[in-house]
Amino acid sequence: MPRLGIVGTMVWDTIRARDIGREAPVREWGGIAYALAAADAALGEDWSLFPIIKIGQDMREAADVFLGSLERLDSLDGVRTVPEPNNRVELVYRDEARRCEKLTGGVPGWTAEEVLPLARSCDAVYVNFIAGWELDLPAAAALRPATAGSVYADLHSLMLGVGADGVRAPRPLADWRAWLSCFDIVQLNEDELMTLAAGWDDPWALAADVVGPVTRGLLVTIGERGSAWVATRSFREAPTAPRAPLHALEPAEALVSGKVEPESAVAGGDPTGCGDVWGATCFATMLGGEDLEDSMRAATRAARQNAGFRGATGLGEFLRSETGLLTGAPRARERGPA
Repeated sequence: MPRLGIVGTMVWDTIRARDIGREAPVREWGGIAYALAAADAALGEDWSLFPIIKIGQDMREAADVFLGSLERLDSLDGVRTVPEPNNRVELVYRDEARRCEKLTGGVPGWTAEEVLPLARSCDAVYVNFIAGWELDLPAAAALRPATAGSVYADLHSLMLGVGADGVRAPRPLADWRAWLSCFDIVQLNEDELMTLAAGWDDPWALAADVVGPVTRGLLVTIGERGSAWVATRSFREAPTAPRAPLHALEPAEALVSGKVEPESAVAGGDPTGCGDVWGATCFATMLGGEDLEDSMRAATRAARQNAGFRGATGLGEFLRSETGLLTGAPRARERGPA
């Protein structure tokens, strides 16, 4: 059975002012838990999930409960317990999309020596920079040659700094060309693309400049307007087709671009985790053989469903349910330490 490796960090979230009229904070699993739940729902029956994550000893027991609920779970051989306190994030929403994020905890990232044996056991790898330091540049650069299939990355918190008080804020990404060349597929949101393209007259010119034989697709989520993309022509048709070895790359082919609009408007809801659900669903659908645009449509539907749910616990089952989009979503049970 082919195996999808999922690299990221499980985070215990405290979320304030997320729901109008709700004053009490909500505490629940976040971070890579959203992507794990979404991939669990979207992967075909011939694929399994292989989490590649580090968890603080203080939260390992609670994390195992969540991980054990995943239907497509391969094993926990890639889950490592570390002595540092697990990452926790306090999110305070200013409006439906903008938030202030404060990070505590000290779960370290993976070195190349640690992550390569795990990556070699996978047929594809999804990376989501939840903390922002899950991989350093040498480890990220080693992933693609070590993995048999495609490597997908959501840059996310790689482009967020952490202040002395733990508050996160956008930052320029040093060596951004080197970072993007580590991955077959790169996901950004609109703000992240603007940060990356600081100094460019047109941020989409940067997207067209980086897409080619190595990074074959750049996908940008644009909130309620859907998502947009720049890709090679062959990637558009078969996103996870075998790539050419790095020593035998073909000359750059013609690029294509487009936009995928949501099938229906999103009326409010909770934006937490929507980008994570979008990316994991998109990649899992690609691995099932769908083309780029159909995969992005499936991702948009899943993100819309996630906006009607609360937390990652039970999310996979909810996304699999045909009634999930049609009925009111139950609130996920809060579990684990406060």
